[in-house]
Amino acid sequence: MKKEILCFLLTLLVLLTVSCKKDATTTTPIETNKTVHTKELSDAFDSKINDIVSKMTIEEKVGMLHGYSMFTNKGVERLEIPEVHMADGPLGIREELERMSWTPLKLDTDFATYYPAGGGLSATWNPEMASVFGTSIGQEARARGKDILLAPAFNIIRTPLGGRTFEYMTEDPFLNKSLVVPYVIGVQNQDVAACIKHFAANNQETNRGTVDVLMDERTLREIYLPAFEAAITKAKAYSIMGAYNKFRGDYLCENTYMLQNILRDEWGFKGIVISDWDAVHTTKKALEAGTDLEMGTSKPSFDEFYFAKPLLAAVKSGEVTEAEIDKHVKRMLKVLFNLKAMGDAKDRVKGSISTDAHFKEAYDIASESVVLLKNSENLLPLKIENLKSVAIIGANATAKHAQGGFGAGVKTKREITPLEALQAKLPKSVTINYAEGYKTEFKPSSAKLGNVTVERAQTVNELDSKMVADAMAAAKKSDVAILFVGGNRNYETEASDRADLTLPFGQEAMISAVKSANPKTIVVFIAGAPYDLNKTEKENSTIVWSWYNGSEGGNALADVLLGKVNPSGKLPWTMPKKLSDSPAHATNSFPGTSTEEYKEGLLVGYRWFDTKNITPLYPFGYGLSYTTFEFSDARSDKSTYTRGETIVVTLTVKNTGKMDGKEVVQLYSSNPGSKVNRANKELKGFTKVFVKAGSSQKATIEVPIKELAYYDTASRKWIVETGTYALRLGNSSRSIKQEVTITVK
Repeated sequence: MKKEILCFLLTLLVLLTVSCKKDATTTTPIETNKTVHTKELSDAFDSKINDIVSKMTIEEKVGMLHGYSMFTNKGVERLEIPEVHMADGPLGIREELERMSWTPLKLDTDFATYYPAGGGLSATWNPEMASVFGTSIGQEARARGKDILLAPAFNIIRTPLGGRTFEYMTEDPFLNKSLVVPYVIGVQNQDVAACIKHFAANNQETNRGTVDVLMDERTLREIYLPAFEAAITKAKAYSIMGAYNKFRGDYLCENTYMLQNILRDEWGFKGIVISDWDAVHTTKKALEAGTDLEMGTSKPSFDEFYFAKPLLAAVKSGEVTEAEIDKHVKRMLKVLFNLKAMGDAKDRVKGSISTDAHFKEAYDIASESVVLLKNSENLLPLKIENLKSVAIIGANATAKHAQGGFGAGVKTKREITPLEALQAKLPKSVTINYAEGYKTEFKPSSAKLGNVTVERAQTVNELDSKMVADAMAAAKKSDVAILFVGGNRNYETEASDRADLTLPFGQEAMISAVKSANPKTIVVFIAGAPYDLNKTEKENSTIVWSWYNGSEGGNALADVLLGKVNPSGKLPWTMPKKLSDSPAHATNSFPGTSTEEYKEGLLVGYRWFDTKNITPLYPFGYGLSYTTFEFSDARSDKSTYTRGETIVVTLTVKNTGKMDGKEVVQLYSSNPGSKVNRANKELKGFTKVFVKAGSSQKATIEVPIKELAYYDTASRKWIVETGTYALRLGNSSRSIKQEVTITVK
């Protein structure tokens, strides 16, 4: 017995020793009720860094601060300083390019997993899926030898026309930060730096390289900065990308207020600021404001960047001090050491890429993102036991979205389309009648990128009569028709905003034609941004919304249609009935000219619709299920709280239907007695719960009292007002089921 105890103690000692040798970490709780490890930038290497910098020439130092190829800076071989290797990653690790151009190398070794775009991830309303996403894509980045992942992108969706709505996540700062924190932690636990972007107030593509964004300080602090702040202070992001636009007169890559006063002085950021490509406009001003690494492509050679020969000349003339250069070089080296890219890197994560495990993770995210908008005749899930034939119609039934448009895509070996998935999953006895229905064509356009209308306003909207006839014939001879419509990544793209909410390519008329041929028509949208669905919603009983949803997007969507997966996605933005209902358009402030004043202030997205009592077509947080849920017995752990405490709200979620499912419980706070202007309600907590059919589940949401604060511009502090708050619980911003009242003293 003594021998067994001794063995146990020795084993425990070994485990403790191994644990102590691991990298120093802090623990950060996220909304999944799990504990994750957050890797902070350690100062342990500072003495080594100082020694290295003391041995560097000024030319070597400057070489580290600007692009020396499309996605690297310059290393110093004699001092064993490697190049910093970066990769685009909103949808997956971008294929390898020629060092000096955007031309792909066309290798057979750079295939990657295509992950759901930001809209799909955010529609899961599940921080655990964000953690899975970050961990998985971080592993792929390491497998390709990358040091920095240029993701995630999460600027607030201010207008439904935004070209990057498909990737920019949500219109709400709380939902954004709840997803961004676990994403960043997941990436950086793979020894890859996340580069959060685009800092900040980068909410339109129109004139993005010149527009000067103006807003009041409360709006900046309460709406546009919280997710960035959380990514820095909670997730400890190692890098951040400066945006193209100006803010209050200064370009954001030379904006001292944003890059120094807020980012470093207030938030304690110790990492590196990387410019967006070609977003630096000066040498001395940009460097001293806080940009560390200039990347870009507009100059004839990399030596002509502002941080290249001009910076070297500025140092030699005394305009910029070498001490200033050293500061930025040391930041670069700090990140490299923390990523284990310097010195002995034996224990650095090796990573894996394009694996079955990663495809499964992409599937898991996609399957939780699909939003059921309407199912009034219960056509879904498909009842295959009596099904003999199905019409599959629409270009989006076969379209692939991993690449396209102006922004970065991903080269992948696997992208399952909806048609392929249904062909594989439907019984062999079911006949599939396919028709393309419409073409996704563009008219020639001379417009330049950065204009609001570019080629997306020049779509071919005239339907081909034969294609329409074929589609109607396929629908007519089938038991049910499934029509796949929406956008694509040439129509929703970086560098250009849409002109309006109109469905392109004549799809509205196509939907009506198919519906007239078969009353049992299911309309499935694959898109990343709101469209005008008024006519479609009025004429059709069944509408599903999916996204640019990754390598397994077709399989996930098919499983939802067939009932293998009960839809649990919720809209991460408001879908308006008309464009003029949206705040940036109701105030006539989008797209601006040389300046863009955010006249709606705090009332972005649902805050505007709910405060102004404007009914949207589909509200923020909306999404149906194949089952039904009831909320009851909502209560808080106390009735009165003081600053520094956390409100714990519980309620019972009962599944009153016949199918197991997940529901998102959303908590919105209201302070009708506030002395300052506030939105009617603000999202302050949520949780996603799984409930078996006929059963009940307790849901718990924790709300720190500090989340109820507003930013006071006079004192430049966050203020929690005393008084009574209403905590409203529901399954969308417009569907409140329960309410709890608490008092703050």
